[in-house]
Amino acid sequence: MLPLGYRVASRTVETHDTATLTLQPVSDSVERCFAPGQFMMLYAHGVGEVAVSVSGDPTPEGATLVHTIRSVGAVSRALHDAPVGTVVGVRGPFGRGWEMHAGAGGDLVVVAGGVGLAPLRPAVFAALGARDRFRRLTLVVGARTPTNILFRSDLSAWKARDDITVELTIDQPVSGWTGAVGFVTEALQRIDVDPARTTALLCGPEPMMRFCARALTARGVPAGDIQVSLERNMQCGTGLCGHCQLGELLLCRDGPVVDYTLAEPLLRVPEL
Repeated sequence: MLPLGYRVASRTVETHDTATLTLQPVSDSVERCFAPGQFMMLYAHGVGEVAVSVSGDPTPEGATLVHTIRSVGAVSRALHDAPVGTVVGVRGPFGRGWEMHAGAGGDLVVVAGGVGLAPLRPAVFAALGARDRFRRLTLVVGARTPTNILFRSDLSAWKARDDITVELTIDQPVSGWTGAVGFVTEALQRIDVDPARTTALLCGPEPMMRFCARALTARGVPAGDIQVSLERNMQCGTGLCGHCQLGELLLCRDGPVVDYTLAEPLLRVPEL
């Protein structure tokens, strides 16, 4: 429950309101390991604490953490703006991550909307690091505009590979954009899907995840083979405070990743 000190080793601006921080422990004795999809509680001294998914590569050993933070409130703004050398507090990792083993032997479809690519980035790294465990690997990324696209260098490197298919789309046409235009649900219609051998990982705004899950189930993918990452007001990370409750779930403990069989009836309830 006590945060450990981590120093901002580097800061990369991703978009006008999103930055990626590389954090290294102040103490040499600290070791961290995390599963793709898990989150940490990051503490900005004198401001507060907020849950942030890990967005770095989970495969290298060591204590370095990578977090991609969108500035939307006082705490996230303080973390987003933290210059190199700033010490922040870190607790975790917490929660259930992506069940990567579920897709072993079959196709893995990863669908990200906006900043939802950050929690999915470790899953892509993990899949590419164990590429022989999967048959086809497809990444579908949607953004509002080209300026909202995260991890441009990663996407360029992945598109250049022949063992992953990358579909990148923006919502509305923009001058100078030569790529696909349309919502991620439209991009999903363009990819090959073998319903009996597909595991899908979805992260983004809840309406996007609902529509994508419906598009996949309409193509025959079982709801139990679709995983979504849900977000609520996580304040303790351990299921004690109850702020992140969604129906019978405490998302910091039972999620944030759950399968769509469990999520679908909860997401149908207005304002839940």
